[in-house]
Amino acid sequence: MKKNLNDKWALVTGSSRGIGQQIALGLASLGCNLIVHGRAAGNLEKTLGLLTASQGEVAAVYGELDSEQGVAQVIEQTFAITPRLDILYNNAAIGCDSTPVFEFNMSVWQKVFQVNVLAIAKLCNAFGPGMKARNWGRIVNVSSGIADQPNLAPYSVSKAAVDKFTKDLAFEFKDTNVRVNCIDPGWIQTDLGGPDAWDVVESTIPGMLAPLIVDDNGPNGEYFRAQDYKYFD
Repeated sequence: MKKNLNDKWALVTGSSRGIGQQIALGLASLGCNLIVHGRAAGNLEKTLGLLTASQGEVAAVYGELDSEQGVAQVIEQTFAITPRLDILYNNAAIGCDSTPVFEFNMSVWQKVFQVNVLAIAKLCNAFGPGMKARNWGRIVNVSSGIADQPNLAPYSVSKAAVDKFTKDLAFEFKDTNVRVNCIDPGWIQTDLGGPDAWDVVESTIPGMLAPLIVDDNGPNGEYFRAQDYKYFD
């Protein structure tokens, strides 16, 4: 799975570890200039260390996505690095503790939706118009195949919202060379997936890169599954 993305600027949210870190490393292998994101200074030291051999430029932005102010901070820092963001990879997400569905506090719903849905929408609002004006871009929203688990309802419902938002946003770009898709990484052994998950984090590559290297007239508003690509080079 090879494609030259030299000189393209990419922002990967939640790239301090796990799947986001793998996405950042994968983008570096494709020649991208990278902006990695973490919640606070110091969180990105390992990722930045792994990217020292990257051929492209590497920069970091920081901000909590569970607040409007934090999202605005990430946007402002990104525009200070480059006025032209070509690739937006919305990877950052939070889960919730397993709880009987009728017992979730509304504050849990609000926080999960702020990070998993509203932050994505605000980032797309910030960077999507520029992609449309330049007639090129890639937006990838990380989804989940989670199902039939009402005890995790805030998380699963937020990911269903991401799927629908992806389709709606893709329609906005239907006559352009901007592609918007979502992807399910699979059940992965991360802080969110837990130690009993089926697959290790390294198995998400090359699959997580697939929506980035589609043709300009390729899939738009579609749902990818990273594990479908785990045996591809």
